[in-house]
Amino acid sequence: MAKEMEFTGERFTPECEREIWYEHVHRYAFASHFCSQAEVLDAACGEGYGSALLARYATGVTGVDISPEAIEHAAARYSGQGNLSFQAGDCSDLPFESGRFDVVVSFETLEHLEAQESMLAEFRRVLKPQGLLILSSPDKAEYSDRQNFENPFHVRELYRSELETLISRSFPACRILGQRLMFHSVIYDQGKAGRLEVQTALGNAELASGRLVHAPMYFIALCAGSEELLPAAAAGVWLFDDADDTVYRHYQHEIRKNMQAGGVLARHQARIKELEQELTRRPTPWWQRWIKGG
Repeated sequence: MAKEMEFTGERFTPECEREIWYEHVHRYAFASHFCSQAEVLDAACGEGYGSALLARYATGVTGVDISPEAIEHAAARYSGQGNLSFQAGDCSDLPFESGRFDVVVSFETLEHLEAQESMLAEFRRVLKPQGLLILSSPDKAEYSDRQNFENPFHVRELYRSELETLISRSFPACRILGQRLMFHSVIYDQGKAGRLEVQTALGNAELASGRLVHAPMYFIALCAGSEELLPAAAAGVWLFDDADDTVYRHYQHEIRKNMQAGGVLARHQARIKELEQELTRRPTPWWQRWIKGG
């Protein structure tokens, strides 16, 4: 088995856990709905985990990344899938003929490049006329501004209006979805996926129904040459989790750890109070009385 890639913060690796794993894998799980029997390009594929996931559904998947190290790793780690290949290349100057792919996916790539216009133009060029682009990008308003956070690997983050303008230069049709991690209680009919009902408590016993009120942390954009080529929305909300329930289990672990720490702190504080009271009850030594009297 190929050695794991070191996680530096620039590229996600599947050994990452919990929240960041959910965010990254969910994007590819979502994209898999549109890759059946398709020739797919995973642009800026990084470690290759997403390309390997899509290859389970697509006719063929090509992963491309500017890092030779990432491509070498991906080719070794996922060599067992015959319909999957990897190639080094620049997303703003792709090494493929025009009209080759049915679907291009590119997740968390835009913000790492200055040449964003060139990249979008290249995606349009290598897509078939009826092809589909699926990309993601952090919402600068939520990801950076609201959190007062600066990602050192990001070159050019975009607000929603900027993203829409950028996409429109190469793709006349676009539908933008939102993605963010949320904490929900779910009531469901086991084994059945029926109509989804959404309710959010707004305070003062008021409920918002039929919509999610939270601003997205990331945008997921479906882009095509015309409106009729955009896929029909099969759902309004796409949920994702893992069978081991890792995020919730980690949350429970942290809560228990904090409760235990709170108990230890309370015991220490009680002992400090006991010692302080004990000190006040002790008689003043003769030498302290003598000094004060002097």
